[in-house]
Amino acid sequence: MSRSAGRCPRILITGASAGIGAALARVYAARGWDLILTARRESALEALAGELRAAHGVGVVVIAADLGDADAPKTLFDAVAARGLIVDGLINNAGFSRTTGFLQTEPEAHEAMIRVMLTAPVALSRLFLPAMVERGFGRVINVASLAGQMPATGGDTLYGPIKSFLIKASQGLWLETRGTGVHVTALCPGYTLTEFHDVNGSREQVTSAYPAWMWQTAEHVARVAYDACEADRPRVTPGAMNNVLAALGKLLPDGVALRMVAGHAKRLGRI
Repeated sequence: MSRSAGRCPRILITGASAGIGAALARVYAARGWDLILTARRESALEALAGELRAAHGVGVVVIAADLGDADAPKTLFDAVAARGLIVDGLINNAGFSRTTGFLQTEPEAHEAMIRVMLTAPVALSRLFLPAMVERGFGRVINVASLAGQMPATGGDTLYGPIKSFLIKASQGLWLETRGTGVHVTALCPGYTLTEFHDVNGSREQVTSAYPAWMWQTAEHVARVAYDACEADRPRVTPGAMNNVLAALGKLLPDGVALRMVAGHAKRLGRI
């Protein structure tokens, strides 16, 4: 890990109030990184910030933001600059899904999904990456999903395609930043025990539909992500079974693959 001008590196994490985002904050804090935590829920961020300061003695700045707002990435960038903070790493983790079906989901929710998980990561990367390249050190993790490596499913129709975009964009950035000291990694977790499924109302369906061995903890996913980014891997999918499923998604004929994901959606009551 690089330390420039006698300071600890600092990473900005979106969607840091819970789940994988909070787990990543704990991993980076344990390794001596200062943090900027952002999400909508300021109270949850402040609680996490207090925990990390006490446990690791790192600097933690909280900036509440709603990335569903079209102006949020630039507002967040300006807020960081106004505090005189240097950002050495960026984790685009904020996200959510809607599982009620494309035609049954309000257009405003679709727009928010695209802003939070697609537009905001692009904008934040474009805002913060130039300085990382100039300094010769940087880390970017885009939290995608195993769903981005599989055929899209019904019910949560936009989620997989958005995550596929993040994977491809991350690979392109990895190619563009090779040799600059900047590492870019797309993180593609499968089923992970977080409040994500509580928010979209699917926890009961997914936990009853799939056995415990298919689930991973946010802490494990975060450790895998940290190691992969430090190793400059353009993509990482935690879990052996998830890698098998990703390979099947590529190798199976479209008709077979679509029938497979249709069965998944039916088990969850989404189609």
